[in-house]
Amino acid sequence: MPMTWPRLLSQRRFPDQQLPPASAAPVRGAFVQDYDRVVFSSAFRRLQRKTQVMPLPETDFVHTRLTHSLETAVVGRSLGRLAARHLMEADAELAQQLPNLDQDCGDIVSAACLAHDIGNPPFGHSGEDAISSYFLSASAIPYLAQLTAAEVADLQHFEGNAAGFRILTHTYAAHSSGTAGLGLTYATLGAFTKYPRPSLVPDAAKVGGASEKKYGHFQTEAARFQHVAAELGLLPKDAASGFYHRHPLAFLVEAADDLCYRIIDFEDGLKLGLIAPETGLPLLKKMLNDPAGRKGSVQWHDWREELGYIRARLIGKLVAELAGLFAQHAPAILRGQYDQSLIKELSCWADLQEVQRLSINQLYRSRPVLEIEAAGFDVLGGLLDAFLCAIFDAGQGHRSRKLLLLLPEQFRAGRHQANVSVYEKILLLTDFVAGMTDQNALSLYKTIKGIELPKGF
Repeated sequence: MPMTWPRLLSQRRFPDQQLPPASAAPVRGAFVQDYDRVVFSSAFRRLQRKTQVMPLPETDFVHTRLTHSLETAVVGRSLGRLAARHLMEADAELAQQLPNLDQDCGDIVSAACLAHDIGNPPFGHSGEDAISSYFLSASAIPYLAQLTAAEVADLQHFEGNAAGFRILTHTYAAHSSGTAGLGLTYATLGAFTKYPRPSLVPDAAKVGGASEKKYGHFQTEAARFQHVAAELGLLPKDAASGFYHRHPLAFLVEAADDLCYRIIDFEDGLKLGLIAPETGLPLLKKMLNDPAGRKGSVQWHDWREELGYIRARLIGKLVAELAGLFAQHAPAILRGQYDQSLIKELSCWADLQEVQRLSINQLYRSRPVLEIEAAGFDVLGGLLDAFLCAIFDAGQGHRSRKLLLLLPEQFRAGRHQANVSVYEKILLLTDFVAGMTDQNALSLYKTIKGIELPKGF
């Protein structure tokens, strides 16, 4: 049986499965409330000081994780509404059954896009590599000895998407007795999960799809995700291992993210002077593919302003094309027979690949980026090592006691938690390190290493 839209758009909130009475419908719909809950969360606010492209930027126009997430949410809202409108126009019965499908899909995709990077650690994607590298190092061997293979895989292949699902669904025992995390709807949690699988799944169950490249939850959240999958009616790929097909709207979340980071990161590279405008602007104009002889009403005197205009029009054009592609593949997606990135089917895919190539060679591998990302390995690895030594110091030496006092209570197993496993103790620490901003991580590392004392000393 294929997945069904009424079930996929579940407004129930995790983990409570009770719907609000129909007579008590709020002015803000359930999915708009999801968006608002993400906006007001402390984890989302910290994205303001986390790297998107240029780590620790000194200029004020370069994107951070926060501005990237906001822009992706805007693109996702348009993409979700337009894609659903195509579905309604093609299926009168669906339009009658779900008259608000376009608005609901736009709101769900927007909320999921807003949260899509909420679990990413400091120093960009190299932050994930830094945490993984530490747990692959000899220093981590004593801490991993008692863990299962799946628990070790979680740590040695640390994944920001899994950390994000944990933030959205987990409440720390030191904070309250609640278990809802942000209490989002099942629909938004499903759309958020681009990789509906644990870190270890049987090779026989893999088909090389886009949803299999990474994983979407840690072992601590395995039961929670299976609960979400059951509520939404996601199709299993391998039920025994908790491996599922995507929620259809996750394809739109992925497409919005892909579109924004490829084009807007490229825009940042141009504005930073790392990519030459005489190379970048013609490439973007080629993708826009205006009719020959088309003349705009404005004469540009600043290429940077023209760049913003081209970027805006290009995103609008590609959103329209992606929405059509989603509608075309929707029946196969609902049957679990499509698992590719929509962006790869765009008519300008070859040009987007060239954009990506230039970004990798001239922006992501620029000297300032590489220097600070390399430093991030020492910073995050150093923090993990110092605090793990303190947590598992049986003798509780003077230094260990001091370090533990620096660790907020919710990130250490204490009086609020009983029978906490070694794995959970380690994961609590990775929550702390991954949740830090770039500046906060660097400052704490310098302090505990005695490199720099806090201001005022």
